[in-house]
Amino acid sequence: MWKKIKPYVISIAIALAVGGLSALLTKNNMEVYDTINRPKLAPPMWLFPVVWSILFILMGISSALVWINRDENREDAFSALRVYGLQLVVNFFWTIIFFNMQAYLFAFIWLILLWVLIIIMIVQFRKISPLAAYLQIPYLLWVTFAGYLTLMIYLLNR
Repeated sequence: MWKKIKPYVISIAIALAVGGLSALLTKNNMEVYDTINRPKLAPPMWLFPVVWSILFILMGISSALVWINRDENREDAFSALRVYGLQLVVNFFWTIIFFNMQAYLFAFIWLILLWVLIIIMIVQFRKISPLAAYLQIPYLLWVTFAGYLTLMIYLLNR
């Protein structure tokens, strides 16, 4: 039993650890969200950790699916997991750029990089496990929405 769930547990733990560490490093600056001008569609601050937790769990499940199915297409799987790791790093730094540095334009540009990496990841995941790719669609949609929020925050707070 443990052998079957171990890849999922490890993968979800890694994804949540990345998100958790990023949140920990920015926790003293999160109140900036309440003090800046935000667009009308901006959600309340409490929603972000809920959504991100779900998204990190989905990322972990997807990466585990790719890992489990790596034997069928080994090189594609390792390439997909490298892109996955890179997008995790980019994701990690976005929070620091936005909240700690309050560099909203740079955060928007950084988010475009993340968005591109997510699309590449989805395409590569699909080759190994279509389900892994489909589980990343909410992530792509949320990052698209985050791009709107980030750009609007930049424009409203220049």
